This record gives sequence, C-alpha cells and structure tokens, in this order.
Amino acid sequence: MSNTGDEMSPGGSRILDHGKASDFEPPRGHSHGAAISAHIEHHLGPIANVLHEIVSDTVRVDIHVVPPCGDCPNTRLVTSGMSDLPMQLPDDAEVSPYLELMLTLPGDWPLDHAQLQDERNYWPIRLLKTLARLPHKHNTWLGLTHTVPNGDPAQPYAPGVAFDGAILLLALSAPEDFDTLVVDDDTSIEFLSVVPLYPQEMALKLREGADALIDLLSDNDIGDVIEPGRHNPAREHLSGLPA
Repeated sequence: MSNTGDEMSPGGSRILDHGKASDFEPPRGHSHGAAISAHIEHHLGPIANVLHEIVSDTVRVDIHVVPPCGDCPNTRLVTSGMSDLPMQLPDDAEVSPYLELMLTLPGDWPLDHAQLQDERNYWPIRLLKTLARLPHKHNTWLGLTHTVPNGDPAQPYAPGVAFDGAILLLALSAPEDFDTLVVDDDTSIEFLSVVPLYPQEMALKLREGADALIDLLSDNDIGDVIEPGRHNPAREHLSGLPA
C-alpha cells in the first residue's frame, strides 16, 4: 500500500495500493517482547505457548497463545514483533506508529503442532503474521477499520473457509485497558483485533463505509470471535439494494 494514494471508495474509504513488497531482509528494530508478554498476561491471562518463527522477514512475529480462562471461553492469539519497527503513518493519522494484533478463536480450535499442518486450522495464524508484516514490507500502515483482502483478486484463506478479507477493530472481547501498552515516554503500542470478513462484507464496506459494516455486524451480534460458517448479514443487505 502507498500512503500517497488518494483513490476513494463509494463509501468514502481511502483505498491504498499495496504495491510491490520490499525484498527479504533479516529482522530488525527494537523488541518489546517482554513488555508485551507481561501486558497480555495482566489483561488476558496466562500465556500457554508462544509460536516462534524459524525464519523471519524484516520483523520477527511471534504468536502468544492464551487459552480459555476465567470468564473467557475463547482462545486468544496475540502478536509480538509487529511493533519492533514503527509504521509509516500519513501526516493526518493521529495514532501510534506501533501496533500489535489480536485474533480470537473458539476455545476448542485445533492448535497442536500436528493439527496446524492443516491449513484449515493454521490460516488464522498465517493471517496474523501476514498483517503484522504488511506495513513494514510495503512501507505503509494499518489502523482502526482498515480492511485488507486476501490477495488481488481476494481468495479464501483456506479450503472450505469462506472468509477472504479482514477488518481491524477494537478488541471488544478483551478488557478496555488492553487496547494500549505504554512502554516509555516515546513508545505506546496499540492493540487491534482482526475480524475475518465474507466477500459481501468487504464489498459493503467499500460501498457504504466502515460505519455501515460495523453497524450491520453489531446488529447481528457478530463480534471479534471467529465463527466459521457464521451468518453473513451483508449477503441479504446487498441483495436488497439497487445495482
């Protein structure tokens, strides 16, 4: 994506062109891993496992696995490493250049090593890693309500999976204080939730804007927990509109 693009969707969203990714380079930047781990455990619960990368491009993206605990029946996956480097923000973006991502799964999602060899189980992890690396590979940024398709043209994340894009939202299923980690006077890390979308939901966001999509999801009690095969309210919504 390019920060200089000014193409607008019919719904008023700025469309940024990814462009060509930068070449492979060893991981760099300043790791905030210890602070992020402590932040996760303070707000979400004990980390049961960390999925480390064997080979990393530009930044090392690890995935912290927080199993169901307390009042939360879900498994949370939280990145660390995306914030090793600042994102390239446009002048009008009033957000931190440091970001990490969370994705929420049903508590029984298969996460054993053998089970993750199946892309139908692994795709949420691949999605997190791809999004976490995207700003640094394309000299751009990600922020609240940004949507990212899975390729151009967009493809399903895995066989049998109908989602082919994702939106970044506030981590609604996490405590409010989880949203921001102040590391020091110069570094504040924000956390956003990755919510996979159907093609019709991606189309709705482009046609009517992020607020329309968020309202539709909220009206249908669709939060940030991944539910394979969940209801697709945008299908009915778009079918009732004029072409």
